[in-house]
Amino acid sequence: MNAVKGFFIDEWYFATPLVIMSLIAGSLVIWRFLLNLTAKTDMDEFLPVFQQTLRKNGIKGAVALCKDEKGLIPSRLFIAGLEASEQGASAMRRSIGMEAELEVLPRLHFLLAPILAIAKIATMVGLLFTVISMINTFNAIGEETTKGNVKGVAGHSSKIGLALFATAMGLFTAIPLVFSHVLFKEWISRFEVKIKVASHKLITLVTNYKKDPKLLDEPMDLDEEEGQDDKKPKGKSARRG
Repeated sequence: MNAVKGFFIDEWYFATPLVIMSLIAGSLVIWRFLLNLTAKTDMDEFLPVFQQTLRKNGIKGAVALCKDEKGLIPSRLFIAGLEASEQGASAMRRSIGMEAELEVLPRLHFLLAPILAIAKIATMVGLLFTVISMINTFNAIGEETTKGNVKGVAGHSSKIGLALFATAMGLFTAIPLVFSHVLFKEWISRFEVKIKVASHKLITLVTNYKKDPKLLDEPMDLDEEEGQDDKKPKGKSARRG
């Protein structure tokens, strides 16, 4: 404990930047975590409500419902797809893809770059402070040795361990940041899968609505929807034959 107090008090000019970096890094991680909470939507609860709203109020009503949601999938992707729905399913896919690439994914990666940057810099800064402190300590030991002051040499030798606290502080900052960065990247990967699934369901619902709004009265299984889509081109080719 005395060594720790000595580092933060006697070596405050080394400890202060590292503490500030740790506080900034912790704030960024908390900020990113809160953004992730507001970005997601429980699609299992939202889709049935969306389906009935589309059935009763049409495209405009569905757009209004999505605007009231805070999650990125309804508020960004669904609105982009619905606004392009009059041009067909292909236009909806293009609109959703552009929205995901230009708006949603950059928002999900927000703050990840500075978090990783601080994680890499903190270790190097801690090592740099350790090297500087060691240089000063060995210079002081050399001067005391030249003077023949044994007690002075012993006193400065104790500061060698103190210098290593800078490296430890850098690692203490970097390790949680690297771990958090990996978790955030994994969360983004899972969110991209949700985007693809939700986009497919949206296009299916809008396509069925255009054919006959009554098709939205009963929820359809996703596998059944894909099976019907596969059968459509075959039916057309059969008629042409």
